[in-house]
Amino acid sequence: MTGLRGFGLGLRPEHYGDFVAAPQAVDWLEILSDNYLVPGGKPLYYLERIRPDYPIAMHGVAMNLGSCDPLDLGYLQDIKRLADRVEPAIVSDHLCWTGVDGARLHDLLPLPYTEEAVRHVAGRIRQAQDLLDRRLTIENVSTYVEAQAPMKEWEFVSAIAEETDCDLLVDINNIYVSSRNHGFDPVRYLRALPPGRARQFHLAGHSDYGDYCIDTHDHPVCDAVWELYREAVLLFGDVPVMIERDDRIPSLDELVVELDQARNVAASAGAELYGQEREKHYASA
Repeated sequence: MTGLRGFGLGLRPEHYGDFVAAPQAVDWLEILSDNYLVPGGKPLYYLERIRPDYPIAMHGVAMNLGSCDPLDLGYLQDIKRLADRVEPAIVSDHLCWTGVDGARLHDLLPLPYTEEAVRHVAGRIRQAQDLLDRRLTIENVSTYVEAQAPMKEWEFVSAIAEETDCDLLVDINNIYVSSRNHGFDPVRYLRALPPGRARQFHLAGHSDYGDYCIDTHDHPVCDAVWELYREAVLLFGDVPVMIERDDRIPSLDELVVELDQARNVAASAGAELYGQEREKHYASA
């Protein structure tokens, strides 16, 4: 296993050939775990060829951690076998539910922000971590209906992380989308998260309909999300970050140009942090 550092991309089938043909200006890759669970086929063939050259993060969508159904132990065993094979730096999934009563709804659905839900989900995350024999990294999802609950989303996410000793995959775009949909300050959300838990950042594009946004991963990262990412770097420091693109997928060269923008934003924020530290040093000397 190699730890993640720097700037990554989601590995998509459209770019398998690019990564096999030549080294790319990408520090690491994230795979959609659910696409690699069958024993063989094109995805695993290319992953085995690509993974020696890039650290890998595994990112899933079907642990169903928030559901009332029992955890799918067969699915978790499949994830564990893949992790043993790939040796990823991170195994992640979402803080949500994706089905109930045996039905899979193929969506990432939000949870009630209550102490009862914290206890319920925390127990399931601990169970999954025990079975996988590794710490999970949990991602915040975008939401479209505001929860009438005693906790704010950032309080709920933080409580889950502290209760389970899991890490956080902070999806910057999801925070921005939800802030637009519900009218909260996205920087306040970031500031409320436990900084030592931030293991990875996601950046992505979304569809903006004026009164609301939808997390579609089919556009470049917008200016407001770049600015929120800069705030995240100022708060959390050098956290590995990647760009997700799942529809209208451009050429790899185009995505690498966008990834360079993430490098530039992080460098600018890093320079600001360095300047702040120098000022503190000289002020205390």
